[in-house]
Amino acid sequence: MLWLLTCTLLLAPSSDKSTDDSVDVAIIVVVGEPGEAKYHELFTQWADRWQTAAKRSTSQLVTIGLDEGGSSQKKDRPLLKETLESLGKAPPQTLWLVLIGHGTFDGKQAKFNLRGPDISAEELAELIAPISSRMAIINCASASGPFVKQLSGRDRVVISATQSGFEYNFARFGDFLSQTIGNTSGDLDKDGQTSLLEAWLAASKQTQNYYDSNSQLATEHALLDDNGDGKGTPADWFRGIYVTKASKDGSLPDGTLANQFVLVSSDEELQLSAELVTKRDQLEHQLAELRQKRSKLSEEEYLHHLQEILVPLARVYQAGETSGDENPDSEPMEQAEQGKRD
Repeated sequence: MLWLLTCTLLLAPSSDKSTDDSVDVAIIVVVGEPGEAKYHELFTQWADRWQTAAKRSTSQLVTIGLDEGGSSQKKDRPLLKETLESLGKAPPQTLWLVLIGHGTFDGKQAKFNLRGPDISAEELAELIAPISSRMAIINCASASGPFVKQLSGRDRVVISATQSGFEYNFARFGDFLSQTIGNTSGDLDKDGQTSLLEAWLAASKQTQNYYDSNSQLATEHALLDDNGDGKGTPADWFRGIYVTKASKDGSLPDGTLANQFVLVSSDEELQLSAELVTKRDQLEHQLAELRQKRSKLSEEEYLHHLQEILVPLARVYQAGETSGDENPDSEPMEQAEQGKRD
């Protein structure tokens, strides 16, 4: 019960907010069993970067696995379980779950190695099922590929450091991701912030560059899934922030939702109200769906539908800049008309 009380306090809104307000963003960073001192140092460094990024955002942070002491090390699994169960009762709008450490795969079951008893992909899926938040689950461990299929779902971004459970060597992907998530070095669309998609793309490229520069065969290939099909997409399928290969079943490609997860927001993003962000995200989803259908539409039909999306999208940002009208469907504005002509 002490652990549960601690987590509840950590995830509660800060004191300058009304007690009726819910947590907008919660981040849980879990550091697993390092095995060796050198990995303990590395994993602590990666976790520190996530903590630094979290402090620059408006999120509430919980870390598991960084404390020292013999008895506490046996409680990482129950602490994670209690933390997730508490979020099921009082879910934040957005939840980030970051797993840093090692993983194993026996040919049937993939696990993340905690201090004490490990946790499998199936067990983690059961724990997060009751949480209604939109979610980003990031497994930076080796042999983490099977977590994609097990955790995939609606309003979820699932990232693994490897494409299968058989890539069991130490994974460096988490190092590069932790470096990118809190700064604008990976900002591909030049909007002044780095989304989870952009950070993942940058980290995947840096991981491959590491192996190339050392003349080594890459033993890890990160995957991202956010369309709920459980398959995942590798980084080399992307050009910029868009997938270049069409899915056989015509489903929306991965990447759209992940590009809407931003930990450290730009000044422009912070000007948008929650209502405007929701409207913007809906329009971006419609834009992704339109791109998927482009080959089936005439040029005239495509441009017509494009205009129907871009004009309201321009109004969203216009409303944010003026900090006034929160209804993006209000009277036409000069910027909207410019977007219409473009």
